[in-house]
Amino acid sequence: MKKLLLFASFSLVLLVACKKENFSEWLIPQDEVQDGGPGKDGIPSVDNPRFISVDEVDFLSDDDLIVGMSYKGVIKGYPHPIMDWHEIVNDEVDDRQIALTYCPLTGTAIAWNRMVDGRTTTFGVSGKLYNNNLIPYDRETDSYWSQINLNCVNGERIGMKAEIFPLMEMTWGSWKAMFPDSEVMSTETGFSRNYNNYPYGDYRTNNNSYLFPRNPIDDRLPGKERVLGILNSDNNKAYSITNFEEPKAIYDSVGGEDFIIIGSKEARFIVAFEDNGQLDGLTFNAADLPIIGTDANGNQLDISGEIVAGPLAGTKLDSPDAFIGYWFSFGAFYPGIEIY
Repeated sequence: MKKLLLFASFSLVLLVACKKENFSEWLIPQDEVQDGGPGKDGIPSVDNPRFISVDEVDFLSDDDLIVGMSYKGVIKGYPHPIMDWHEIVNDEVDDRQIALTYCPLTGTAIAWNRMVDGRTTTFGVSGKLYNNNLIPYDRETDSYWSQINLNCVNGERIGMKAEIFPLMEMTWGSWKAMFPDSEVMSTETGFSRNYNNYPYGDYRTNNNSYLFPRNPIDDRLPGKERVLGILNSDNNKAYSITNFEEPKAIYDSVGGEDFIIIGSKEARFIVAFEDNGQLDGLTFNAADLPIIGTDANGNQLDISGEIVAGPLAGTKLDSPDAFIGYWFSFGAFYPGIEIY
């Protein structure tokens, strides 16, 4: 019995030691992980968001940005002026359990699946940053995740990839025109914040303003230029909003796979879909938003990827792993990324 107890004690010590060793390992350079200042949960996530109708929104100007999701007929929008203060919203869109993660320093909004390892979790703001980018933590295991890397970089779930859902980002003026019947996140978050005040001064427009070091630095485009990055295995490509001075659809390939990229600088949106050859010569169409394209056969595509009219009505185009952010962040996280 003494031997059995001794073995059990030794096994427990070994297990604790292994866990400590696992938590000491990082997939990113630990000496480049910065303390953002407020500390863990110092920037509070919103875990019980409230929503209002488009007509009830009185805190946004037409030029403000909003990011959102359309899924199974449910359309929800999350305004940047709220996300600037909270960075993470734990929510559900129909039966999708999502964490809407947003980093104001890299300008990246990415929706993660909160179902991890078959269990539902929530994510919080760790207070740590890597390359100016948000490091969320999952509250089930206290593991740290890199938002732009899309994976767990420290903790029990180290190496696990985040599953992401497609988002749409645009101006509030465009959102109102496209989704007049949608739900919009309310400023009644449970926290006292001035959502009419952007907390980072001229950061969004000043290409020389960075709060933390960048590594590597890629100056092929202005640092704060907004781009869509398509991530396709080890082949990645960036599409600048300036490619869409005139709204249009671009047919292009990334890593041997074909995509359709549609954007408008005025409306400030860029979306990408997998090109399966079904659509023939898609051209931009802004006459009947949210329809953004019509092909030679009369198929009409909306911004969520659904074909809403024409011979292929009722089908939906798949979306690649893609998101919008400041150029400098793609240059830092995906060195040498191709620019369209």
